[in-house]
Amino acid sequence: MSTDATDLVVPSAQAHTGKGLGTGNPADAFVIQPPRTRTKKTPRRTRTNFEMLAWLFMRLSGVVLVVLILGHLLIMLFLDHGVSKINFAFVAGRWASPFWQGWDLLMLWLAMLHGANGMRTVINDYAEKDSTRLWLKGLMGAATVFTVLLGTLVIFTFDPNI
Repeated sequence: MSTDATDLVVPSAQAHTGKGLGTGNPADAFVIQPPRTRTKKTPRRTRTNFEMLAWLFMRLSGVVLVVLILGHLLIMLFLDHGVSKINFAFVAGRWASPFWQGWDLLMLWLAMLHGANGMRTVINDYAEKDSTRLWLKGLMGAATVFTVLLGTLVIFTFDPNI
């Protein structure tokens, strides 16, 4: 029996029958041949680096979100007498400033996209059927777009004179 150094040896259910590679030698049943060459259906490289960019986005948005959320909590909970001061007038005064509109808008967009990207990863990992994966990601994408658009609309069209 001759095998290449690249062959792997694993136990087989056919080992005791001697029907492994057809040589009659039971030891041949333990040899796995090297993988076949690629076919046209298995591309060598995907066209984009979407997963790498999504991974990078998760890391960068996570760092920015930590700063934004800690700043938000510091101002809302600890400074200026804490939660007892938060009311409609407080929010109206805060959103009258373009700085705070931008802060809250960035926090909204990053949090929603960060969460949606995480959910996309979970769906890809746990949804077994392609149709289930398609529907779940479609519903999640629609909910994300709806929430981001509605939140953006509220931040930019907020009227303190209501």
